Amino acid sequence: MKSKYLNYKDEILELFDNGKNYIEISSFLIDKYKLDVSVDTLRKKIREVVHYLIADKDIVEYNIRLAKQKQKFQDLNRIERKSFREGTRQENALIEYNTEIIKLLKRESLNTKLSKKKHNTESVIVIQLADLHLNELVELESNKYDFDIASKRLQKYAYKVKEYIKFHKANKVLICITGDLINSDRRLDEKLSMATNRAKATFLGVHLLKHFILDINEIAEVQVCCVTGNESRVNFDLGWVNLVSSDNYDFTIFEMLRLLLPDINFLRGDALELVVEINGKNMLVIHGHQLGRMDSNQVGKVISKYSAKGVIIDFIICGHLHETMIRDNIARSASLVGSNAYSENALNLSGTAAQNIYCFTDDGRHDIRIDLQETEGWDGYNIKEELFAYNAKSVQKTHKKETIFKIII
Repeated sequence: MKSKYLNYKDEILELFDNGKNYIEISSFLIDKYKLDVSVDTLRKKIREVVHYLIADKDIVEYNIRLAKQKQKFQDLNRIERKSFREGTRQENALIEYNTEIIKLLKRESLNTKLSKKKHNTESVIVIQLADLHLNELVELESNKYDFDIASKRLQKYAYKVKEYIKFHKANKVLICITGDLINSDRRLDEKLSMATNRAKATFLGVHLLKHFILDINEIAEVQVCCVTGNESRVNFDLGWVNLVSSDNYDFTIFEMLRLLLPDINFLRGDALELVVEINGKNMLVIHGHQLGRMDSNQVGKVISKYSAKGVIIDFIICGHLHETMIRDNIARSASLVGSNAYSENALNLSGTAAQNIYCFTDDGRHDIRIDLQETEGWDGYNIKEELFAYNAKSVQKTHKKETIFKIII
């Protein structure tokens, strides 16, 4: 558009935006600039200018909106590409990690012949593996813990369990892994007390638990189930959906054992909670971080949640707090570790290594705490070659006598 009145476009638009009509705008310009034109003629010219300018303004605004929309799509595309790259890296790393585990552990000869012993009984023994924290290194006056001690405690545990299996003449055994097989590395003190990194600890954990499962399998038919804990998670944040909660070293160890022991029945389910029916009773298997301090109110909420779905929970087993607690409808196992610097110095708690077993027999359920603190006289499973291969620290390698400072006045 060519018009000499475009020279006044800023003032025309400002007046128009302020609600002035074409006659008022024309009168203003004639008076201000002494224009030699009638109001009616200028009014027509001003209307043409305004229509032109508004159309031009709409195009500019449209282009701005288009540019913003384009930028938005570019940003979303960039975020999606970044998420895809990170997800792909994690997936590739996990595939390589699992491939390496399978490759290394398949070198071993795994004889998993099932027990031939059968008894005319419906007795079932549930063995809980709670809070093993296998890569933790503890050196206190009251407690020592490393892979070698974990191996001895597991061997002692298997021996004790087999005594109960024989006593109750149980045909079936269910091993319930209730999480935290591997220790956390989020706090500084946890990093400083690692026997090895968590990836290497996974290999060693698979090796140890393979020995334990086969040990029990010598005298009874073994099944294994697993839920994940909070300390063994890969991500920093806790996850409550299966996709996130299964991104966990507990899940990896369970799946590796399942692949390596094909003759053992591994029960797969939700990574956080699993309901197992034993002799007509429903047992809920969880790690325990969902229950806080596990008071009756929290336990009641979990039972009510399942009741609303038509499932009656008769009994809950869990771990998490590293302290034994046995009640009518819930039992919590201690840990395989026992006391550590955090529990003694930060929480003022002093516990001992122990695990729970549960005997479901004709005359009811019997809950038993197995003390595993002392390991004198136990050789442990043979893992020396693996410990050397992964350069895992032990209390012997890092031995420093604990100093208790005492001031005498």
